[in-house]
Amino acid sequence: MARYTGPKTKIARKFGEAIFGDDKSFEKRNYPPGQHGNNKRRGKKSEYAIQLQEKQKAKYTYGVLERQFRNMFKKATAAPGITGEVLLQLCESRLDNVVYRMGISRSRRGARQLVSHRHITVNGEIVNIPSYSLKPGDIVAVREKSKSLETIESALANSSTIYEWITWNNDTKQGTYVSKPARVQIPENINEQFIVELYSK
Repeated sequence: MARYTGPKTKIARKFGEAIFGDDKSFEKRNYPPGQHGNNKRRGKKSEYAIQLQEKQKAKYTYGVLERQFRNMFKKATAAPGITGEVLLQLCESRLDNVVYRMGISRSRRGARQLVSHRHITVNGEIVNIPSYSLKPGDIVAVREKSKSLETIESALANSSTIYEWITWNNDTKQGTYVSKPARVQIPENINEQFIVELYSK
């Protein structure tokens, strides 16, 4: 399964944001990596560099590699609506992302692992493809045998964020992907317009 497995804090420092979640190492050194990282006089970025950085930030945030991301952009371009917003909706509708949003895992990387290890069901069927695209009305649940897993119990106990476009029942450990999220409901700090401009060149 293709995914980024390198150092997370280094990437977070590159973007100046803890894009992988809470990170104590990032808080200690929240400036770019490298020997000139803390230099206040870093050169001004070109328009292309800003657009490229925004695309890379989105890819690392959702754990998607270039070919997958480009295919999602093509889908977003063909779909009705604002291309950038549709692109983020496609990222948000991935099964691993919804598992993360429901609080079943503390990180998208952990959510991806839960899905690929067959701990998650969609509409009662086990799905082990993290990139599986959910449709509004799909029911996502923790598999019966996996409900007592310590990692899942711990993540749910510490989860407090509520999203309007998904529902979650802690007793039955299942939730519903109610609808595609509107742009204002997606909390990620990503300027999707830069991504559209980059791919449109």
